Amino acid sequence: MLQVNVIRQNVQEVKERLAVKNFKNPELVDSVIALDDQRKKLQLEFDTTQASVNSASKEIGGLMAKGEKEAAEAKKKEVTELKNKLQPIQEQLAVTENELQHALVQLPNLPSTLVPKGTSPEDNEVVREGGVKPTLYAGAKPHWDLIKEYDIVDFETGAKLTGSGFPLYKGSGARLQRALVQYFWTTILKQDIPNTYRHLW
Repeated sequence: MLQVNVIRQNVQEVKERLAVKNFKNPELVDSVIALDDQRKKLQLEFDTTQASVNSASKEIGGLMAKGEKEAAEAKKKEVTELKNKLQPIQEQLAVTENELQHALVQLPNLPSTLVPKGTSPEDNEVVREGGVKPTLYAGAKPHWDLIKEYDIVDFETGAKLTGSGFPLYKGSGARLQRALVQYFWTTILKQDIPNTYRHLW
């Protein structure tokens, strides 16, 4: 999630990078700044009022010690009035902070400056290619058709469990996934793991 300070210090750049992502609500950036300004104002008002409460409360003891009961009572009344002001300020501050958080989570992370503008895969730039592209035989099926044919991934249930884009492997698909994970653990990652801990795998 983008931080308010980053947005505040780079408003125009943030908007430009969001435009690369085709973000449809750039005015949300200005809303974040405005809400943060309001939050700071309310926080300052709360802190100032709280400081006045603390200062007046200390004076009450001194006045009582001097026998100035009327002045002490007046100061107590002042403290009560100040405390009554704190509650609405605190409530408004909480509302503003929630609105700010809600606005921030709607802003996507900024793409790299190397990312080109575009609206489809055709707009991507090829940086480099390696290896030899295989020539598939006539009638070769894409992986999404093979998944359905062999019934090894359940996208619908996966989306219900964890959200869109998360597959649920099953049957041979689950065994294949587990085998690949185990392969990486045993042949790659364990090279950097001390012998003392290798028995854990």
